[in-house]
Amino acid sequence: MGRPVPAVSRALDILELFLEGDGTLTAPEITRRLGLPRTTVHELVTTLAARNYLAQLPDQPGRYRLGVRGYQLGSRYAEQLDLAAEGRQVARSVAETCDETVHVAILEGRDVIYIAKVDSTHAVRMVSAAGRRLPAHCTSVGKMLLAALPEAELDARLSVGSPLTAMTPHSITSPEALRAALAEIRARGIAVERRESNPDVCCVAAPVRDSAGQVVAALSISVPVIRWSEERHEELAGLAVKGATELSGRLGHRERG
Repeated sequence: MGRPVPAVSRALDILELFLEGDGTLTAPEITRRLGLPRTTVHELVTTLAARNYLAQLPDQPGRYRLGVRGYQLGSRYAEQLDLAAEGRQVARSVAETCDETVHVAILEGRDVIYIAKVDSTHAVRMVSAAGRRLPAHCTSVGKMLLAALPEAELDARLSVGSPLTAMTPHSITSPEALRAALAEIRARGIAVERRESNPDVCCVAAPVRDSAGQVVAALSISVPVIRWSEERHEELAGLAVKGATELSGRLGHRERG
């Protein structure tokens, strides 16, 4: 873990002051509230205003309010909350069709985080939970999301941190093997996991796109190996694509051509 950066912490302290009172402050008021040097506050406020995190009141020069950038960040956060809510609805529909466990996940660093899950009604089913984090390279959703990254970003994520760890004897641990698997996923548009994160489970995943066409999540169907076959794989792949396409449409994505 890295250490906190003092200048960033101070800038965030300033922004959080605007959550109180009437939401407006002057540099002298910020100085008094935080006990920081006047020059430091002036430099930080000037920087935050230049980046549109703060804005001066038109009729009160020297008095600031939160700027449009904070709204944009908040809107993006709201979009993620919508993704989870819409993901649960679509996952429920897919699970009702196939009676298997359905997940929706997003990528964070080299891990996936499951933001929605609907269980199968079978007695034998996958034990997991929304909010769980797993190494992306060991899961179908994770490999789908890694395959959607630009090559430079993929290189950056694979070049930092620990080596690729194994969750089962079937997990991919070689970067070269992972890159080959991702190339196949790009070509097929579907990711498959065969006992890589759980020795008793296989999964298939499809990409979820936003209104700009960017892959923002993946939807997967997980099946115990006792109910897995190549025929079942093909059937579930089609259902995963259908579900991911529906979720993409809810996020504003429109297929072209």
